[in-house]
Amino acid sequence: MINGRSEVVQNQVIQALQTLLFVPATSERKMEKALASSADAVIIDLEDSVLPDAKSDARRTVRNMLSTSRTRTVAVRVNAMDTPDFVLDLAALAGHLPDIVMLPKCSHRQDLVRLGDQLDLLEEISSVTRGTVKILPLVTETASALGSMDYGGTTGRLAGLGFAGEDLAADIGISARDRDGMHPILAAARRNVVIAATAAGVAAIDTPYPDTADLAGLKAEASEGARLGFTGKMCIHPAQLEPVAAAFQPGADKVEWARKVTAAFAGGAAQGAVLLDGKMIDRAHLRLAERYLSRNRTDLNKASDEG
Repeated sequence: MINGRSEVVQNQVIQALQTLLFVPATSERKMEKALASSADAVIIDLEDSVLPDAKSDARRTVRNMLSTSRTRTVAVRVNAMDTPDFVLDLAALAGHLPDIVMLPKCSHRQDLVRLGDQLDLLEEISSVTRGTVKILPLVTETASALGSMDYGGTTGRLAGLGFAGEDLAADIGISARDRDGMHPILAAARRNVVIAATAAGVAAIDTPYPDTADLAGLKAEASEGARLGFTGKMCIHPAQLEPVAAAFQPGADKVEWARKVTAAFAGGAAQGAVLLDGKMIDRAHLRLAERYLSRNRTDLNKASDEG
């Protein structure tokens, strides 16, 4: 059991994350509010939102929070691997592990291998089954990271790939968005994250929308992300959760179609194609149907409750 949920259900919940809410590790009040929100996962941030002289206190706050029971999936964004704070962050988690470690500024496969080895040790120290803690890397924060997006087969801990647009824009020296939408360079990197995540067999998590007052812009970007194939989106304010969740929900017509498709193949599992409503469908349609159902919040909540 992990935080009161079976490992099977926990993995299903992690794989179906749609709303991931950032909260600074410096504020217990904000953490409590985030954990009580509708977010699928809460990302407690030890990196950008914490000033250097506040990181030690922030680690203690995170450790105390992780020592309490919780039903919400919790991720901790540690500092980048090339900083002294990275090792200190991991050490602070020993004995009280999150569900996910978010790795910023991931630039190649070896970063995931190294972090996986370190989590092996932390799980051993914490008397936790090896492989329990998942990894969600941010893979586009620098231009150099775009050179190789092949993360398939690196580690069984990989929960998804995260697109980080603002950091990439800063590294290149461009504005992330204008009135016409996302900058074309960022838009290209965004599509590549979906392709890389699909190739690796993991979730694709979209970048946060920075303007918390612009819900119309958020809805448009989240809907476009869902259309591209992202499975969820990072959020920076609780007000963003509902619009993002709505954007990633398949419509009732798609859910109904998906259930018909899965039922049709359940009755003719050995066949490569079946007839549905007068149309021939094959296993490519079945894969799409399964993706729709994996995003259907009603089914996910039911699985979590049963676990």
